[in-house]
Amino acid sequence: MQLQVPALQTLALPDGVYGLVGIVVAAVVLAKLSKRQNLDAIPTVGCSTWLGSWWASTKYLTKAEDVIRQGYEKHKGTPFKVANLYRWTVVVSGLQFVEEVRKASDDELSLLEASNDNLKVAYTLGHDVHYNPYTISIIRSQLTRNLATLYPDIRDEVVTAFEETLDLRGNEWKSVPALQTVQQVVGRTSNRIFVGLPLCRDPDWIDLNIQFTLDVVKGGVIIKLFPKFLAPLVARFMTNVPASARRGMKHLGPIIEERRKHLEEYGKDWADKPNDFLSWLMDHPEASKSSIKDLTLRILAVNFAAIHVGVYSFTQALYHLAANPQYMQPLREEVESIVEKDGWSKGALAKMRKVDSFLKESQRMEGIDAVGMTRKVMKEFTFSDGTVLPKGTLVTIASQATYLDNGVYENAEMFDPFRFSNMRDEEGNGAKHSFVSTSPEYLPFGHGRHACPGRFFAANELKSMLAHVVLSYDVKLEDDATRPRSLHVGSSIVAHPTAKVMFRKRAH
Repeated sequence: MQLQVPALQTLALPDGVYGLVGIVVAAVVLAKLSKRQNLDAIPTVGCSTWLGSWWASTKYLTKAEDVIRQGYEKHKGTPFKVANLYRWTVVVSGLQFVEEVRKASDDELSLLEASNDNLKVAYTLGHDVHYNPYTISIIRSQLTRNLATLYPDIRDEVVTAFEETLDLRGNEWKSVPALQTVQQVVGRTSNRIFVGLPLCRDPDWIDLNIQFTLDVVKGGVIIKLFPKFLAPLVARFMTNVPASARRGMKHLGPIIEERRKHLEEYGKDWADKPNDFLSWLMDHPEASKSSIKDLTLRILAVNFAAIHVGVYSFTQALYHLAANPQYMQPLREEVESIVEKDGWSKGALAKMRKVDSFLKESQRMEGIDAVGMTRKVMKEFTFSDGTVLPKGTLVTIASQATYLDNGVYENAEMFDPFRFSNMRDEEGNGAKHSFVSTSPEYLPFGHGRHACPGRFFAANELKSMLAHVVLSYDVKLEDDATRPRSLHVGSSIVAHPTAKVMFRKRAH
């Protein structure tokens, strides 16, 4: 899944600095917009004048979804541009443009460089992580291949994490902060596969990885405010990323050193060798040259992706479930019948079409971003309609506006949890409507060769969590509460960070 910006917490600054920072930010924004690429031939949503585009960019910060949807409705199927705080972004929609973006080579339209532009990955996650991303091949191969073998560990951690985090007593309802609860479960379950027991249950390790997600985003925002030549100094002295790396090394350093001793003594196979992501990482030919810091940053980077995607996706699904208790029973009936026959396994999860559909529909209605498949133009690129994108332009797809288009999805603005399972039933197997399937009309995981390689792991984790919740608990919103509204930061759609959901043990 393409990474954008999750919720930003207020950056702590000394008193009296805010005004100066405001002036600096305004100056930087104006300077960057004044140097924008020549995109005059592309229609603008908002004002296209030099000063007017700055005002439009401030609106984009909190209302990007509305801005993009307005552009989509006015220019559907043709490119338009919007101003964000740093630059113009060209937005396209429709099958033809999605396919052209998908088919473009990396030296034409680059996902890697777009991510680096958004998050300054080379400085926040590390130079080696960005320029030598062999971690992606490990996710594609070992992680996906081992899901069936590792499923008992996923299931065990989901059950244990929910039980310990919720800490329910008797048959009483308990109100818990939804996002923070999900952070613990996703953090622990993901790390059961990434680094194994006992570290996956270490509170400081989980807290570090949750905080690291924010550190990277804040770091990217701060670095972008300064000239490029200052980026290394800004990353080192004005972000929390170096401190997070040191904190991570305290946990992982001794584990890595011990495993390296075993590798030197016994080779890649030894008795009781952990079957986890850290082992696969260390087995990679290039890892022998890697420092403990580099390996730590790679594990933190994998956590960044897993926590960013998993936490916000499942929190949105939990809000949908709590706000719509009428869907609890059909989900329960599906899970009970399948588990009774097949037990808890990866194969059993694959049969849970309603669980799968619930998560996919939740993602369609309240995903993690209003745009998808963002790319940076590496050399002048011309679409089939003649639109020319100069080198350096960012181009993206109006994904959220597509999902809410009645011409694409029937009753598009209605939450229909079994929309996709019904499609699958109508078409027989219909695997193309499963949670992990991508299409020009469904882009939360991207599309084409750059589709999120971790989506199979994410789907197994999230489906396991939802199946466990409906089978083990009753959930609801607090009295008179409505479904918590999402927050919007730039194009990111963020599950409400402080809303609560009520849990109690299910009466059998």
